[in-house]
Amino acid sequence: MNADQKGARRALGRGLDALLPAPPSAPANTEGRSVFVCAIEKIVPQKGQPRQHFDETELEELTGSIREHGLIEPLIVRRTQAGSDGFELIAGERRWRAAQRAGLREVLVVVKDVSPKEAFELALVENVQRADLNPIEIAEAFDRLLREHSYTHQTLAERVGKDRTTIVNSLRLLRLPPRIRSMVISRELSEGHARALLGAPNDKVMADVAERTVHGKLPVRKVEALIKAAKTKEGRTAAADGEEPGEKKLRGKSPAIKDLEARLMRRLGTRVEVRDEGGRGELGITYGSLDELDRILELIGA
Repeated sequence: MNADQKGARRALGRGLDALLPAPPSAPANTEGRSVFVCAIEKIVPQKGQPRQHFDETELEELTGSIREHGLIEPLIVRRTQAGSDGFELIAGERRWRAAQRAGLREVLVVVKDVSPKEAFELALVENVQRADLNPIEIAEAFDRLLREHSYTHQTLAERVGKDRTTIVNSLRLLRLPPRIRSMVISRELSEGHARALLGAPNDKVMADVAERTVHGKLPVRKVEALIKAAKTKEGRTAAADGEEPGEKKLRGKSPAIKDLEARLMRRLGTRVEVRDEGGRGELGITYGSLDELDRILELIGA
């Protein structure tokens, strides 16, 4: 065996660290440096970052991997303020948590000179590309960007590299009641199941079908069929009572609310329901296709 072969065998014997170049050590002053080893206690999570839920089993598996091989991929951070030696995470919070559990005192970081707004966008894009966020987290992140940064749906789609229709469909998930959102977060329901449930005529039907879906492990097509049957049944019940479908919901509303609904229906060209309780409530706008949804969004300037 020649010297090179002996050297390679010794390297493999020492593990992965022997095959990778050692990262540069952190200097006393890291100002101006973009890649270096940072003390883990100087890093804090991003406030309000898109990812809110971390699977405990996956986190423990990653912790074991980091104990065995070290942290292979650097964390992406931003300085908390000019001249500070503290950093805020942009991407890699799961790795940061696992590294702490594994007992690491230092981690390799890449510093990005970005604003808090840009940091949130980068965190969202990084998580979406990795498929690390659940559908509700993605929808909440999209909603936050629309509200806080005054993006249009089209601008947001361009910023995160998604189709505009994908953005609109994602945002619809925020109409789900809290219990059903929790089912999506826990992966009891898929995003496809959730979108099918949104067609339910009311929250009670939605909740009943959701429970049946989880307990019976129903496919999306079955959920769609159940929702369609429930809507047909509601229409027949209303007709038997001598009412138009949905009219039963409107009874008991004040003349002002009924007038508002009528004006909105004329303006948008579709059925609109205003649910008001003491000055607070919800506005429901019905659409039959994505093309119709796009038409309504254009009318309201969204």
